[in-house]
Order: sequence, then C-alpha cells, then structure tokens
Amino acid sequence: MEKIIKDLNTFLSDLNVFYRKLQNYHWNVYGKDFFVLHAKLEEYYDKVNEQIDEVAEHILMLGNQPLGTMQDYLNNTCIQEAKNEKIKDCAIFENIIKDYETLLKKVTEIKKQADEDNLYATSSLMDEYISDYMKILWMLNQSLEK
Repeated sequence: MEKIIKDLNTFLSDLNVFYRKLQNYHWNVYGKDFFVLHAKLEEYYDKVNEQIDEVAEHILMLGNQPLGTMQDYLNNTCIQEAKNEKIKDCAIFENIIKDYETLLKKVTEIKKQADEDNLYATSSLMDEYISDYMKILWMLNQSLEK
C-alpha cells in the first residue's frame, strides 16, 4: 500500500503542476489559433482540477494523507513548470502532448500496482484517466497533422 500511496501523491503533484501550467498557457497563448486554444486550455485545466480533487479524496479514502502544498508538489512532480511568458500555439501543443504522455504513463503504472494489490477502486479510477488521456493525446496529435 505504501508504494501506491507514494505513486498517487506523485500523480497528485503532477496534476497540480500541470493545472498551473495549463492555466499559464491559457493566459499567455498567442497566435492564429488563439480563440480556439484559449477555450480548449480552459476545458483542460477545469478537467484536471476535478481530477486533483478525485485523487486527493481517493488517497484519503485509502486512509492516507494527500500532499497539499505547492512545495510538496514541486518536490514530487515529473511535470516541468511553464515559464511566465507569451507562447505560441504550436509550442503549447508540443509541451502538453509530452505532459499528457507523462500522465498516461503514471496512471498506467498505478493501475498495474493497484491490480496487484487488489485495490479495485484505485484501478477503476485509473481506467478512467487512461481512457481520457488516450483520447486527448489522439486529438492533440491529430491537430498537429499537416
């Protein structure tokens, strides 16, 4: 159980840093696809915000303490923060594809461990995220096709 809690807290950290990154990009995007990407980024960070709450509450349901400070998140994340600067749409796509791939890898690892530990609620939650991230990645990659 200790490993799954550590992994869930790392995932929680990733989600929190990714949330800030998406919001930063939402504020700083520019380029010909501004209107579309501005709205899409808000959709993404709203969904990530829901996932943050789900994961934290899930850790509590397992009888453990979720990480809760920005310092905790920064010390435990695999996601790199965004710079506070204007950024073009193509750079945003490249960065968030990489981040969604990181999240997908993490939730797949958590699912495998949850199945081994017979933590079916955890496994089921990860199934939802795997499906969500795969669809988002497919859509993002489609947007880069020429």
